[in-house]
Amino acid sequence: MSEKGEKEKSGAEAPSAPRLLLLDGHSLAYRAFFALPAENFTTVVGQPTNAIYGFTSMLVNTLRDEAPTHLAVAFDVSRVTWRSDRYAEYKATRSATPDEFKGQVELIGELLDTMRVRRFAVSGFEADDVIATLATQAADEGFQVSIVTGDRDAFQLVSDRITVLYPTKGVSELTRFTPEKVQEKYGLPPALYPDFAALRGDPSDNLPGIPGVGEKTAAKWINQFGSLDALVERAEEVKGKAGQNLREHLDSVRLNRVLTELARDVELGCVPADLARQPYDESALTVLLDTLEFRNPSLRDRLFAVDPARADEPAPALGELTVDGVLLPAGGLAPWLTEHGAAPLGLATLDDWKLGAGSVHAVALATAEGPAAWFDPAQADEADERAFAGWLADPERPKVVHNAKGVRRVFAEHGWELAGITMDTALAAYLVQPGRRSFALDALSVEFLARELEQPAESGGQLAFGADDEAEAESLMRHARTILDLGEAFAGRLPDVGAAELLTDLELPTSELLARLERAGIAADRGWLERLEQQFAVAVQHAVTEAHASVGHEFNLGSPKQLQEVLFGELGLPKTKKTKTGYTTDADALAWLATQTEHELPVIMLRHREQARLRTTVEGLIKTVAPDGRIHTTFQQTVAATGRLSSTDPNLQNIPVRTDEGRAIRRGFVVGEGFEALMTADYSQIELRVMAHLSEDAGLLDAFASGEDLHDTVASQVFGVERDQVDPEMRRRIKAMSYGLAYGLSAFGLSQQLSITPDEARKLMDTYFERFGGVRDYLQHVVDEARIIGYTQTLLGRRRYLPDLTSSNRQRREMAERMALNAPIQGTAADIVKIAMLRVDEALRAEKLASRMLLQVHDEIVLEVAPGERERLEELVRREMVGAVRLRAPLDVSVGWGDTWESAAH
Repeated sequence: MSEKGEKEKSGAEAPSAPRLLLLDGHSLAYRAFFALPAENFTTVVGQPTNAIYGFTSMLVNTLRDEAPTHLAVAFDVSRVTWRSDRYAEYKATRSATPDEFKGQVELIGELLDTMRVRRFAVSGFEADDVIATLATQAADEGFQVSIVTGDRDAFQLVSDRITVLYPTKGVSELTRFTPEKVQEKYGLPPALYPDFAALRGDPSDNLPGIPGVGEKTAAKWINQFGSLDALVERAEEVKGKAGQNLREHLDSVRLNRVLTELARDVELGCVPADLARQPYDESALTVLLDTLEFRNPSLRDRLFAVDPARADEPAPALGELTVDGVLLPAGGLAPWLTEHGAAPLGLATLDDWKLGAGSVHAVALATAEGPAAWFDPAQADEADERAFAGWLADPERPKVVHNAKGVRRVFAEHGWELAGITMDTALAAYLVQPGRRSFALDALSVEFLARELEQPAESGGQLAFGADDEAEAESLMRHARTILDLGEAFAGRLPDVGAAELLTDLELPTSELLARLERAGIAADRGWLERLEQQFAVAVQHAVTEAHASVGHEFNLGSPKQLQEVLFGELGLPKTKKTKTGYTTDADALAWLATQTEHELPVIMLRHREQARLRTTVEGLIKTVAPDGRIHTTFQQTVAATGRLSSTDPNLQNIPVRTDEGRAIRRGFVVGEGFEALMTADYSQIELRVMAHLSEDAGLLDAFASGEDLHDTVASQVFGVERDQVDPEMRRRIKAMSYGLAYGLSAFGLSQQLSITPDEARKLMDTYFERFGGVRDYLQHVVDEARIIGYTQTLLGRRRYLPDLTSSNRQRREMAERMALNAPIQGTAADIVKIAMLRVDEALRAEKLASRMLLQVHDEIVLEVAPGERERLEELVRREMVGAVRLRAPLDVSVGWGDTWESAAH
């Protein structure tokens, strides 16, 4: 809210008066849509969410600032209303609703439902009429009313009890219109605003104004004659050209006046008292926010902070936790562990907040009974350090942690081994709610324990809760106890979702292995990477020079505005999709322009962007080369809901696999000192083998069993030709088709991949399914079953919850259906890769080989081969990976080796 608006708020009603907040849903959603770029707010399956996000943010801020006791949101039903019945051209000039906006209003409605907010949409009336009805009734009953709308017609409602909050900057800044503000702005009181608006007209509603008559003249006439009726009666008194124009347009002015007046008698079936705010359906709201991929924890925190339940039933204060904490002096840890170390302990370090990055300078332990302890490892004496290291490494001493991988990696930096982890609350939350975006300890504490935790502050690279050890200790011990309590909560939930064994047998062991992989890292040829970065820099500059030469002058290739001017203004190329700031110049648009025109600039721009992206990738790799000459990526175990691993700092999945540039980058990853080669191993067509196993399609299983090229074999059946007649285009289409099915690709998505029409893609899918009916039946069964039970699951029982399969919103329902098709196949493949990694690692140790695993990227495992172990290692890797699971289409492994990651490819 603007500073000016805050000042004008000072004369608000006494706090004891009920406060009703009314919002014009369509108006605000549309403003939010244009305030936030759709390309920055789109889910992984292509659902735009910018209008939803902007509306939610505005709603949260307004709830916080206005603190209403009652709340409702009104929406338009359609453009057919009593106004269009009176005037067929009403709003007829408005442009079509953008495709990216469609469906978002319905999702906003679902959001409001999870917040238990009453929403209205009355056939034949506009949202403003509903708002006018409720506002008038509420004011008469003693309410203080605030209306948030982008429609100025609402100014006629303003009174001592009704205020309009009008968006003046997107949806982030609201100006408060009181009677005084309306008078100041328009020079007349709110009651006369419809008279003024009738003279002014409204182009947005297609209500014609009077030629030559603007707002100043309209206000002057209303003030001079006292009302529109009086002006009409005495129109002959208005002199000059303006008066003549007025008299010629009296019919339209009278009609404008009728249409501008808001209805205040809409039948709603409720009264303002029925609109009291209700506690959220927190579970449903959390699922919806996860589905919309609203990752910003600030928005979630602010949204839940204004939940009426939080006001009526505040979360337990931190001090209410029963933690009998002590700050252990040097020599105090050993006896404390002797007394309490046999029971399960919650273990917390400040580094939990950085996912294990940094050094341990504070550790807290907590028991379920209450006793807790805090100590500084730097201050511990030799006996304490021995006792702590022994307790950490003892697999018989149960420990509950948050983010075991990070904690284990940090302790390993100090030479401490961590064993005996019985629960990782981050991994457990991931298995219980795989679609959620935040697994931060404080968020889980609020949701599962109704307990708030403070977050540490960072200063100079150090984390701390308070200015002294005592403040930090108090907070960190509460965290340790919270981790222990969360562990107990998840221990009860995991069996309910069939995930208890997934945690103990797969995710926790994988976490331990990933910590070792992160510590090992992979050697990097820094000199090669630096030379490569320079090559990409030269290529970027060359593309800039080419682009300037192609248009005859310099311009900023990174400026969308300048690029639009060049492409569509100077060159007159075909217009792409319209956006708020002009016409889109994203990669898809440039690729389309390259096919539609003969001008070289779109092609140059695509090359420039690709070379710039590659340069950025290599720059990132160079920055992450550690002093030991190796790159230590961080593996992410809780990001993908399907169970797939990813990596950050650097993101090794961001390196192209099949391009010359990608291969050149992989040449910068080399064998380390003391080893003779790198070895890569990955599964051949694992997703398709999983799909064949799950579908039990005889034709697809026979294709695998034949030993021939799968895509050639399938193409020959789909297109009805001999295998030797399958041309490259047939093979390309079938390969895209097969993998597309495994990824839940729609006919439209397939058409985009193959550059064919959706009808052609649909016919290709139909022909495929005619030959492989088992695949069709399986995919349909997956969706049908998930719609009934609410989730899909992998061979190992990993679930993916999809409540939107029964949504009335078509876009959300179709999005969930694609996820349902994708999750069992991708999830099973991810589980198999993890099993393979664990088997290979266990066999390496059992056979006492010095070779070691370094990376897991996509479905590929990268190992470092010790001298003389190549043949034994290859036999071991093949055996363990092929034996990970038994499928009807047996697993097949490809292996390669070389001095670099690139030369080890196969």
